[in-house]
Amino acid sequence: MELAKVIKVENDVIVFDNGCKLYSDHEQDCCESHYLDMEHLRLADFEGLEFDLDNDNFFKRIDDYGIELVPVKGWPVKIPGYGDNNGYYSTELTLVLTNNKGLHKTYDISECQEIND
Repeated sequence: MELAKVIKVENDVIVFDNGCKLYSDHEQDCCESHYLDMEHLRLADFEGLEFDLDNDNFFKRIDDYGIELVPVKGWPVKIPGYGDNNGYYSTELTLVLTNNKGLHKTYDISECQEIND
């Protein structure tokens, strides 16, 4: 088990020291959007936390809210999800973990967002 630390937090991506990136993805159509809101996260939120990205237990889904990243030890970090949709388009939302070197995992988190219809 290789543990990873967060080294960078941007508006739409979390970067780990092992080269992995975590972000949400949605194939957007006109007049709608679905995303995890990482804008208010700070690097300090992850201070002292390490994550086991080798298994699928590094996060938990929270229906109608978002997700929480679960470290090996310490406190979870919650990330809200939001959707704006008129009901015509898809509410599909995917969590992506990739390192651009062969690792590319996707997780359906469509139920993990507050949707404004």
